[in-house]
Amino acid sequence: LKGTDGRTYNLADVRGKNGTLDVFICNHCPYVLAIVGRLVEEAAALKALGIGVIAVMPNDTAISPGDSFDKMQAFAKEHAFPFPYVFDETQSVAHAYGAVCTPDFFGFNAGDELQYRGRLDESKTTLVKGARRDLYEAMKRVAETGRGPEEQIASMGCSIKWKAA
Repeated sequence: LKGTDGRTYNLADVRGKNGTLDVFICNHCPYVLAIVGRLVEEAAALKALGIGVIAVMPNDTAISPGDSFDKMQAFAKEHAFPFPYVFDETQSVAHAYGAVCTPDFFGFNAGDELQYRGRLDESKTTLVKGARRDLYEAMKRVAETGRGPEEQIASMGCSIKWKAA
């Protein structure tokens, strides 16, 4: 997929030695806007654990022009993303993952087995200060054991803006 930095990425480009986190986000969703700063912080912490991170923007930009590639580039720069931010223009990646909302988190172990499909933390459209670090704790466990937690709380967000079938 085409990244906001001008590069093209595939999973091998971002895979970490201990796992990978794929996050579906967009530029306009109030759920994403509330947590984007914390997501950047957690991505840096996960990198230190050997977890690669990539963010994917899946929305149809005809429906959601605020998610255009130019606006993705500005959003990534504004928030100093330490990970690639890529455009799933055909929505094939979002469909393959079964992504349903932004943000939507998919945490894989080193063997590319899905281990976490949960939330960043309890924040919704307002950042909850001092919230338990659900995503970080789950991915730390994945990095250390290859397995995610038994209990996972699904992410909540804006629905993906799908192209007409």
